[in-house]
Amino acid sequence: MRMARGCVADDAVILILAGGASSRMRGRDKLLEDVGGVPLLRRVADRALATGAPVFVALPARDHPRAAVLDGLAVTILPCVHASDGMGATLRDAVAQLPPCARFMVLPADLPEIGTADMRRMLEPGGMPIRRATTDDGRPGHPVVFDAALRPDFAGLDGDDGAKAIVARHADRIEFVPLGGDRALRDLDTPEDWADWRARTGP
Repeated sequence: MRMARGCVADDAVILILAGGASSRMRGRDKLLEDVGGVPLLRRVADRALATGAPVFVALPARDHPRAAVLDGLAVTILPCVHASDGMGATLRDAVAQLPPCARFMVLPADLPEIGTADMRRMLEPGGMPIRRATTDDGRPGHPVVFDAALRPDFAGLDGDDGAKAIVARHADRIEFVPLGGDRALRDLDTPEDWADWRARTGP
């Protein structure tokens, strides 16, 4: 896996958030759960790479066990030493390490139904500084694409609220993009979530 990678100034990049502790999984790591024969994190990274955009993965450390499932993939690991402080801290540390680029997509790694076509749609040029995926019925979810002009806003993030404060601050400057179904919100945080999802979709 690559440890350093840049992008030209007019490119968009994808930032996969994989710094959480899976604290609700009762000893299992949700990002290492098997999906279609591969760990979830690798599946998400593969789909992101298929967009053609540079892909960055935020992890608590370069030698975190999750890094092993990314071996052989052209992704860049961004170590976020404050990941245990919450998603806000992970975002703060990760965005600070991104190379110069026009836009960046924030994609939590626990959304198994987000596909390459969804990501490409989100990366299409838009007229607002934030593009946010929604469900069919308009509920906002992920991924979220931010214009690079908003990067300074991430420097003040902390805790576990992610980028909610930034999104709220720019609530009138968001373009909502429906992805169909509820996959923009379909995260799997508990063993019960995984069991229910596998019962619906198969192993």
